[in-house]
Amino acid sequence: PQQQQQQQQQQQQLQQGPSKSTVPRLCSEVCLELLAGEAVRHFSEGHAAGSPAAAACLDSMGARIGRQLVERHTRDRPRLGDTMEIIKYICKEFWPFLFKRTIDNLRTNHRGVFVMQDNSFRWLQRLAPRGPPAQDEAMQKLVAQQLLLPCGILRGALCHLGVICTVDAESSAPPRCSFTVRLQ
Repeated sequence: PQQQQQQQQQQQQLQQGPSKSTVPRLCSEVCLELLAGEAVRHFSEGHAAGSPAAAACLDSMGARIGRQLVERHTRDRPRLGDTMEIIKYICKEFWPFLFKRTIDNLRTNHRGVFVMQDNSFRWLQRLAPRGPPAQDEAMQKLVAQQLLLPCGILRGALCHLGVICTVDAESSAPPRCSFTVRLQ
C-alpha cells in the first residue's frame, strides 16, 4: 500500500510537471531570444532584407503573439479603464512579464503619443556594437529588423486591450531603444 501511494504521487508529479519554484527559467528565456532572432533572420532572408513584405510578416506575427500573451496575462484581472491606465499596465506589468524588467522611462505629449524607453533592451544586448564604427550602417539595419517583432507584440497587446495604435521603434545606441506609440 505504501509503495502504491508513492507511485501514485510520482505519477501525479509527472502529470503536473515540475513546480515553478524548482525550475529556473533561464533556458526558456534564452530560447525566446534566439527564436526571435531566428524569426527575424528567416523573414529577412525569405524576402529582400528590409523589404516591406518582411516587415509586415514580422509585425503581424508579433501582433498575434502580443494579443495572445496579453489575453493570457489579463485573464483574471478586472478590465482596464482609460488609455493611460492601459499604457501604465503595459509598462509596469506586461513589459516585465515579457522582458523581465520594467520600462525605464515613459513620456507623453498628452495628445496621443507615448514614448517608452528601455535603456537595456534584452533582445538587443547581443547586438551592442563591439567593432569599428565603419559597420555602423549595417548594425543600424540589423537593429531595425530586430525591433520589428517587439513593435508588433506591443501593438497586438495594446490592440487587444482596446487601444488602436501604431508602434515604431528606434535605437541610436544598442541595447538602448525607444518605442513610440501613436494612437489612431
